[in-house]
Amino acid sequence: MPFGHASVVSLLVLLAACAGLPGPLAEPFDVLITSGTIYDGGGGEPYVADIAIKNERIVAIGHYGDAASLLRIDASDLAVAPGFINMLSWAPTSLIEDGRSQGDIRQGVTLEVFGEGQSYGPLNETMKAAMKARQVGIKFDIPWTTLGEYLEFLTNKGISPNVASFVGATTLRVHEIGFADRSPTLPELSAMRELTRQAMLEGALGLGSSLIYAPAFYAETEELIALAEVVGEYGGMYISHMRSEGNRLLESIDELIRIAREGGVAAEIYHLKMSGKDNWSKYDEVVAKVEQARAEGLAITANMYTYTAGSTGLDAAMPPWVQEGGYDAWVARLRDPDIRRKVAHEMSGATDEWENLMRAAGPEKMLLVGFRNRGLRKYIGKTLAEVAMIRGTSPVETAMDLVVEDGSRVQVVYFLMLEENVRKQVALPWVSFGSDAASMATEGVFLEQSTHPRAYGNFARVLGQYARDEKVLPLQMAIYKLTKLPASNLKLRHRGELAPGFYGDVVIFDPAEVRDHATFDDPHRYATGVVHVFVNGEQVLRDGEHTGALPGQVVRGPGWEGWR
Repeated sequence: MPFGHASVVSLLVLLAACAGLPGPLAEPFDVLITSGTIYDGGGGEPYVADIAIKNERIVAIGHYGDAASLLRIDASDLAVAPGFINMLSWAPTSLIEDGRSQGDIRQGVTLEVFGEGQSYGPLNETMKAAMKARQVGIKFDIPWTTLGEYLEFLTNKGISPNVASFVGATTLRVHEIGFADRSPTLPELSAMRELTRQAMLEGALGLGSSLIYAPAFYAETEELIALAEVVGEYGGMYISHMRSEGNRLLESIDELIRIAREGGVAAEIYHLKMSGKDNWSKYDEVVAKVEQARAEGLAITANMYTYTAGSTGLDAAMPPWVQEGGYDAWVARLRDPDIRRKVAHEMSGATDEWENLMRAAGPEKMLLVGFRNRGLRKYIGKTLAEVAMIRGTSPVETAMDLVVEDGSRVQVVYFLMLEENVRKQVALPWVSFGSDAASMATEGVFLEQSTHPRAYGNFARVLGQYARDEKVLPLQMAIYKLTKLPASNLKLRHRGELAPGFYGDVVIFDPAEVRDHATFDDPHRYATGVVHVFVNGEQVLRDGEHTGALPGQVVRGPGWEGWR
């Protein structure tokens, strides 16, 4: 009789154990997960088997009956998958406040990836002082300087998920140039390249950019290519919030592909979308451009969040020139009547020169969700149009006033996308997922502001709404796109799959019950249906509740000397 899949796996594992892996039969396993339906991350058909973990790693997959273990989990009728990877996380600060990462851990996220344009290193003293001055709600010291030191600061403090980061192109630019609208000098560019090299050697995954925002907007393509070349030397990736996701979306994809080709790097599009009704029809052209580049041998991929609204600041509704020099200079200009009139004119007019999300969404579809000024928090949950009516000023004038009064760029949810496009993107084989949000808790300082529901529901939504309910893609493919796909794109070692020798990042969930509950009106609501989560072999979620364990590690990219 031929071997079944599980029998083959058991035999291979036993042979591997004899060849030098930790001996799973010699002493008790740390963890034995029994009778689960295994989705190993590869996208193939699931199978029923047991998974054994010892010393942070998976040591065996097969059938082990009554083998001794320190902890036994009965996963009958549950799905067992690799830990999910959040390709775009804004949890660098929220993890300092609360290392449990409740919002994401309860969805099965075991790796948070940072660095969309800005990274928490390298920093100079001026940057540290500015970071301290801008802190609101969550306050912390900044004892680190480099990106690697920041990541180690987090894990030394204690966090539940693993963490990794790109080095931010904006951070590199501010380090050497500040907020000026100019190209770097040759010495400045050389210094930026050396800072990139240092970050890669410390384990950065590559270079991240966010080109709609000042001062990143001021960078020419050639500057980005020069930095990407360094990343390419170490096998890293260039990943970008492109110059446009709307009127110049296609041209922006061309730029990303050019950077990949000339920089010698893989490249990924952050939060792929077609923003604004006038651009919804570009879906087919976008896919064709990416797939043509892939057919030519370029490693072009994308990630996305599973909602029709994005979230960013009111800076994305104002021209970049008015923001040169940083927030204080921006506000000083907004207080000048002549400049205000010019800004108001540009905010109201059609343009392809910069990404105007007010024009793309409209004031009626701009939900205000975050203020620094407590006196303005009465407007949380109202649209810009509603606040303008309350205040008796135009939406454009109201937006400028709020930026001046709040001491910040003001956080806004912009309704920009078409659900049909979102559904089609979810099924694309080269698209993974990122929340583009912090990992928060339904308590404490996090409740002082509203947020986007993606902070609590993005990954559960993939499994529940799109895989189970709408059948946009099979569950095994959804899991592949949450695990092995991003791990492979990032060239991570021993992450993203359930296999002997891989770290014990494991999610156990109920496919019939997993679902998101966060809404735009009530976003601070945890997802449900994820039953158990392990990070590096340690249980951080038990029966849907956090254990308090903080086993997260730094996950480093291919430039790190210990990677090979």
